Amino acid sequence: MSFYRGMTCDNVTIHGQDGAPITAYVAKPAGPGPFPAVVLIHHLPGWSELYIETTRRFAHHGYIAICANLYQREGGSDANPDDVAAKVRAEGGIADAQMVGDTAAAVAWARAQTDCNGKVGLIGSCSGGRHAFIYACQRTDVDAVVEQWGGGVVMAPGELNDKKPVAPIDMTAGLSAPLLGLFGNDDRAPSPEQVNQHEDALKAAGKTYEFQRYDGAGHGFFYWHRPLYRPEAAMDGWNKIWAFFGKYLSN
Repeated sequence: MSFYRGMTCDNVTIHGQDGAPITAYVAKPAGPGPFPAVVLIHHLPGWSELYIETTRRFAHHGYIAICANLYQREGGSDANPDDVAAKVRAEGGIADAQMVGDTAAAVAWARAQTDCNGKVGLIGSCSGGRHAFIYACQRTDVDAVVEQWGGGVVMAPGELNDKKPVAPIDMTAGLSAPLLGLFGNDDRAPSPEQVNQHEDALKAAGKTYEFQRYDGAGHGFFYWHRPLYRPEAAMDGWNKIWAFFGKYLSN
């Protein structure tokens, strides 16, 4: 594995659903490339420091990386991420269709980079894991997907609404790329039973996937800044991510 300590980082403006201007943080490895690309979909805590740092981590590992501010419409690019996330949470999240449109713009930006090797991966955690799965079921422009403890993939009929009109599990037949799922067995959103349902649907649809489940880990076990952090599980999970993206995004 190559490491790129030199990198360039910046904010760019992309145009998301209905042409809305969206700020995205990007990090690119130093060097001529070509490099694979990764689009990060942030979690409900928002376009936070954790996701900005993780974007740079991907560049360090040799990926062009972009993380769009999916909550831009709720507070702008300079607003406090915690305040914006609280507002989004109170409003029941963002619409799935809006997320797909905004993420499509980030994927298009990645593919348009002259030093991209033509392969683009997608990764998200929590709500972002759910969103990553939805995106790969509705679009065909990503080559590999990592879903980290995506809550709300399995939904009861009463949980559906205008923003979330279809349960992601019911989109499984449309999954267009190999999927890596990382889950904690102490999690309740998704619960181990819901992960089983998710896996059963993937098997029934004949999809290419890998699921890794960790004992002693709950929701958000990668989050080094919270008591949820489980170092051994997180380190193993990162190794799984590098191997998975290395397999499907390298030329």
